[in-house]
Parts: sequence; structure tokens; C-alpha cells
Amino acid sequence: MPNPKRKHSRSRRDKRRANYRLSKPTLVACSQCKTLKPPHIVCPECGTYGGESVLKIEE
Repeated sequence: MPNPKRKHSRSRRDKRRANYRLSKPTLVACSQCKTLKPPHIVCPECGTYGGESVLKIEE
């Protein structure tokens, strides 16, 4: 098994881990009710997808 010849410094390790962060969720406005929702998902507020009503939302 290959092993490293030398220890990597903390700064080199942390530079590698600099991109290990969570990204913000992508949100788009619903075309009917204008609430924010994830793309390609039925709107939880009004139940529409692609301009058509696909779910009956009870209030």
C-alpha cells in the first residue's frame, strides 16, 4: 500500500477542504401563487405544476 512520504501541513489540508460546504437550495417562484419552491416540484401552497392544477390542497 502506498503511503505519503511526508505529512501534509494544516494549511494544505484546509485548502483542500475549503470546498466542503453546503450550498444554498435553489428556489424559484411559483407561476400561480408566486411563493418560493424548489424547481421541478409541485407547489405545496397551490398544488400546481407547469401551470396546471395537479393536487387538491385542502385548507
